[in-house]
Amino acid sequence: MSASAADGGRKAGAASAEDRRLGTWAPRRPTPPIVGGEGCELIAENGDRYLDLTAGYGVCCLGYNHPAIVDAIRRQAERLTFCPLNVSSAVRAEYVEALAAVLPATLDRVFLCNSGTEAVEGALKFAALATGRSRTVALRNSFHGRTLGALAMTWNPAARRPYAGLLHDAVFVQPEAEAIEQAVSEETAAVVLEPVQGEGGVNVLADDLLLAARRACDRHGALLVLDEVQTGFGRCGDWFAHRHTPGLEPDLMAMAKGIGSGFPLGAIAYGGRVAEALRPGSHGSTYGGNPLACAVGLTVIETLRNLDLPARAATMGTRFADSLRSRFASNPRVREVRGRGLMIGVVLRERAGRHIARLATEHWILALPAGPNVIRLLPPLIVSDEELERGAEAIQAVLGGE
Repeated sequence: MSASAADGGRKAGAASAEDRRLGTWAPRRPTPPIVGGEGCELIAENGDRYLDLTAGYGVCCLGYNHPAIVDAIRRQAERLTFCPLNVSSAVRAEYVEALAAVLPATLDRVFLCNSGTEAVEGALKFAALATGRSRTVALRNSFHGRTLGALAMTWNPAARRPYAGLLHDAVFVQPEAEAIEQAVSEETAAVVLEPVQGEGGVNVLADDLLLAARRACDRHGALLVLDEVQTGFGRCGDWFAHRHTPGLEPDLMAMAKGIGSGFPLGAIAYGGRVAEALRPGSHGSTYGGNPLACAVGLTVIETLRNLDLPARAATMGTRFADSLRSRFASNPRVREVRGRGLMIGVVLRERAGRHIARLATEHWILALPAGPNVIRLLPPLIVSDEELERGAEAIQAVLGGE
C-alpha cells in the first residue's frame, strides 16, 4: 500500500471536510475512506480490503452486511420504520420476549435505548431511584461511556478532568476483592463493573472480586450493575461474560454494541427492586425500541443461537490466544496475551499505537488499543480460523520485524 493510500491522499495533519464538520479530526487516519463491507472485511474506495479484527469496536458481531441483518432491515423498512412508545408494537413485543429468554432469570424487565453510554446512564439513574443514594463505586482502568453519568464512572482522570465539579460522587478502587468490600457502604447506590475491562486493557476480572462485589452490595443495600456493553452477546464465549462466574447475579445490566451487530441499539435489564422504584415518566427514549432496531436485535439473537456463536467464540478464542502465545513466547516486546473468548489483548512492554497503525498501513489489518500498551482484538464472531491466522501473522510481522 502506498503512503497516499494509507492516509487517503492527505498529508499528515491535514483535516478533511468530514473531519472538520464532525469534529473528529485527528492528525492522521490509517485507511482511505471506507465505502463497503463484507463479512470480516471493510472495503476502501480504492479497492483495498481490510480484515477488521475490531468488529467496529466490538459492534459488528455478525460482521459487515450479514445477509440476515440486511434482510431484516429491508423487510421491516417496508412495513414500519418508527412506532412511538405510547402504542404497542408487534416487533418490539417479539424482541423483548426473545431478549428476556437469554437474560438472567432475575432480570425480567428491559428498557430499550440506542447506545452503550445511554444504557449505563440509565442504569445509574435507576440505581439512584431504587436506593435513594448517589455514591457509586467503580474500578481503576474502567470505561463506561462519555455522557456525564457514565463518564463519572470512567477511570481515566484526563477524560474526567474537564468536567470536575459536574460529575457525581464516584470512588475508584483497585481491582481486588478486599478493596471492593471496603469501598461499599450504606451511602453506596451502586457498584459498576465490566466483567472484562475493554478500553482499560482487556483485564479479566477475577471471580473472587466479582462475588465480593455481590456480597458487599447485599450487605449494604447497594445494587450491582454489570456493564456488558462490550462483553455481551457471545463476545466472551457465553451470552454474557458474567456467566463464567457461577453464582454471580447482577441487579442491573447494561447492553449495547453486539446487541444490534452494527445497528444502534442498547438495553438495560433489571429486576423487581428497581421496577418498584420506577414510575411512569421516570425515564424515556424517543427512538428506543424502534421497529428497525427491534427487527435487527431479534435477528441477532436468532443468528447467534442458530449458529451457536457464543460457544464458537469460546473455542476459536482459545485457539487464537494459544496461537498468539506460541508466536510470542520468546518475543521480548510482548509481556502476555490475555482475554476471554474473542476478546483478546496482546500486552506489550511499550506503547501499542504505532504498531496498530502499521497493521493497517502495511498489512491491511485493523486492531485497537486498550490503554497505552495493549493491542485489542475483537473480531466478528463469524471470523474464520484462516482470517485469525492472517491476523496473527501480521501482528507477528509487526512486532518481530523491528
